[in-house]
Amino acid sequence: MPLRGLVLISGPSRSGKSRWAEHLAQSSGRSVIYVATGPLRPSDASWQERLRLHRQRRPASWRCREVGGALVDHLIELRQAPPSSDALEQRPLLLIDSLGTWLSHHLERDPEAWAALQHQLLEQLRGLHQPVLLVCEEVGWGVVPPTAIGGLFRDRLGALQQKLMAQSQAAWLVVQGRALDLHALGTPVPEA
Repeated sequence: MPLRGLVLISGPSRSGKSRWAEHLAQSSGRSVIYVATGPLRPSDASWQERLRLHRQRRPASWRCREVGGALVDHLIELRQAPPSSDALEQRPLLLIDSLGTWLSHHLERDPEAWAALQHQLLEQLRGLHQPVLLVCEEVGWGVVPPTAIGGLFRDRLGALQQKLMAQSQAAWLVVQGRALDLHALGTPVPEA
């Protein structure tokens, strides 16, 4: 399957979604820019182990950009870079891992500031002329978060994923190590 436009890869924790995104990127035959949105957390040993495993899996030829919460700024820079002599088909594929860690950098924003940032993200992704694999966490599968910030994270992520789905060319749900093609299997839910 040739990759084009925005491709969403979602799933719960430890489902294999990052591995599936990496597989799609590697199978594309394109050069890859891996865009990491997570915090560095040098004092968190378990987080460092996760980062180490992610880094170990990636091919050495992939370029990595650790952007943390500055994903939108990074996408703006990519779009403003002077066009290269390469054909559009040769532009590098972007693998962004992940939407939830990016969102966690911005949970303290008020609703208006969040709406503006969300709009910027959607616009920047829409304006890219290369395939983008976007890894997204699935949250709220039956458990109501016990904290207000947990509920805000769940609600913002779910609403943003629906907006991203509307502009995606493909979408995968990865559960228990199995990837399901949502565009082939699913039907859009009508608006309220």
